[in-house]
Amino acid sequence: MHDVKEMCRSASRSELFVRIPSCEIEEIVRRARALEFASGEVIHSEDDPITQVLLLLEGRIKKSQFSENGQEVILRLVVPGETISVPTLLPGSKHSSAVQALQDCKVLAWESATFHAMVERFPALQENVELILLSRLDDLTQRFCEVSSNATSPRLAISLAYLVDRIGERVEEHIELRVSQEILGQMTGMTLNSVWRLLSIWKGQGIVKLRRGVVEIHNLPRLLSFAELVDAPAQNGGPGVEIVAAGAMIAGIHKESHEDPQPY
Repeated sequence: MHDVKEMCRSASRSELFVRIPSCEIEEIVRRARALEFASGEVIHSEDDPITQVLLLLEGRIKKSQFSENGQEVILRLVVPGETISVPTLLPGSKHSSAVQALQDCKVLAWESATFHAMVERFPALQENVELILLSRLDDLTQRFCEVSSNATSPRLAISLAYLVDRIGERVEEHIELRVSQEILGQMTGMTLNSVWRLLSIWKGQGIVKLRRGVVEIHNLPRLLSFAELVDAPAQNGGPGVEIVAAGAMIAGIHKESHEDPQPY
């Protein structure tokens, strides 16, 4: 990833560089450093000063906060093409969440002063930063409403539908989510026991199958019915049926090869 052209190709597909000409992307990328983080490594903690802007190129990141009693709540799973922390333009700002690598990751990093200079120079970059800020705020507001107003079943179903769109992999006739039950609990504000109980019920109904660190979705419309994201007539469709109500989107599902199942 240390080759500038290769980094530009990866970065050009990101939310940060939408509608920015390739020549400008290359100039901005040349001002960045390529960094790597090992799985499990803490990239920054809550209340750390913001000193750089990070763009994820490979891997997966979790952003989380901790309650007073030490309970972790995952705010977002960051996927390639997204900024790891919201690129604030205010000097002296601090991170509002902790960030940790869930997989080996490769990122582009700009020092804050350098990034601010690029924002001033390229108006389209500033517009994208503002859109990212609004998108993250909308996402957090929606997540808060889901957790505060829904029972456990819709909350877990909504989170699984959200993950299908972001990290779902099409494998033969089902969709795989490489996510642990612990992370699902941290995303939904549920105990590990509650997550396990619901998934076990859905497993008995043929909606999901479980492997270690993997949730297989075998009846997506039925799952969406628990989240109230699909019309009733579509509930009995197969896993490839993706008919959702207005406002919901299930997309970006990748087809990949699959290893022998591990015992759950």
